[in-house]
Amino acid sequence: MSERRFDPTHGEWVTFATHRQDRTYKPAAAACPLCPTRPGGPGTEIPREHFDVAVFDNRFPSLSTDPPPPEIAGTDLVPVEPAYGHCEVVVFTDDHDATLADVGVARVHLLVETWARRVADLGADPRVRYVLPFENKGEAVGVTLHHPHGQIYAYPDVPPRPARELAAGRRHHDRTGRCVFCDVVAAEAGGPREVVAGEHFVAGVPPWARFPYEIDIWAREHVPSLPGTSTAARADLARVLARVLAGYDAWFGFRTSYLLGVHAAPTDGTDRDVAHVHLEICPPHRGGGKLKYLAGSETFGGAFLTDVAPELAAERLREACRDVEVPA
Repeated sequence: MSERRFDPTHGEWVTFATHRQDRTYKPAAAACPLCPTRPGGPGTEIPREHFDVAVFDNRFPSLSTDPPPPEIAGTDLVPVEPAYGHCEVVVFTDDHDATLADVGVARVHLLVETWARRVADLGADPRVRYVLPFENKGEAVGVTLHHPHGQIYAYPDVPPRPARELAAGRRHHDRTGRCVFCDVVAAEAGGPREVVAGEHFVAGVPPWARFPYEIDIWAREHVPSLPGTSTAARADLARVLARVLAGYDAWFGFRTSYLLGVHAAPTDGTDRDVAHVHLEICPPHRGGGKLKYLAGSETFGGAFLTDVAPELAAERLREACRDVEVPA
C-alpha cells in the first residue's frame, strides 16, 4: 500500500507506505548500504570508492513520482489519493563512523549547498508545494541506518506544522505589517538565549522551546528559502550549524541524537512575505541520561511540557559551543 488519506477531524493528510516495513534495519557496518562500494566488496547504494556528499532516490520511499493507485476508494468524508512526491537520501560522508558534528565546516557547507540545490530542483516540480530537508540522528529517535545521512521529502501540499507556522506568520503580518521571524531575531539576537552568533545566521534556544535543549537557527535577514540566500550566508550557516552540533556533543558528553529540519517558504511562490528560512534542532535528551518523550500532553493535546528553562539551556549550550574545537 502506498497512498494518502485525508483526516477530516484534523484537516491533515496521512501517508501510508506499508512497503517500508521491509526496509533495511540496523545492518552490520560491513553490510551498510550507505558506505562506498569498495573494490572487491559488495555493491552499495553508492557505486564509488570515495565521495563527499551523495544524493539518490530512497529505495523505500513514502512518496514517489510514480505511485500506484490507491487500494481503497475515497469518499467525500475521507478522500484518498496516490502518494505523489519525492523522497531522497543525502549521505554526508563516506566515513561510516563519522557524524555531522565532526565532519568539519567545509563538509557541512557542502551539505548546505546540496540542500539549497535540491530544494530548488525538487521545488521546480509543479506538483510539489513544499520541500523539507531533515536529519534523524541516533537510536534515541529511531534511526535504522547508522551511517551519517539525512533525507529530503518533497510533498504535494504544505505539511501540517509548516502550514501552522505560515498561518501564524500571516496573522502576525496582518496585525503588525512585519515578519514574525524578523521580530524574533530582533528580540533574541545578542540576548540571554543566544547560543552562536554568525554574520548572517544566529542560533538560540527559543523562549518557547518544546524540547529541553532545542536550538533554532534563524536567518538574520528576511529570506524566504535556502536557495534565495547568498553564497556568503550559506557559508555562515555552515559555520553556525557545525558549532551548534559540536557543542551538543561537548555538553552532553556523547554523540547526541536529534531531529533537524529546515523550514522555508512553499515552493509554489506563496507566502514569501511571511516565510523565513530557519532550522529547528530538537535533541530528545534532557540531561542525566534521561530522554524527553512525547507523552499524553504532547501527543493528544499538542501541548509540550519541558523540564529545562530555555535561559539555563542557552547558558549551558553557549558555553559548550564557545569552547568546543570545530574542524575546518
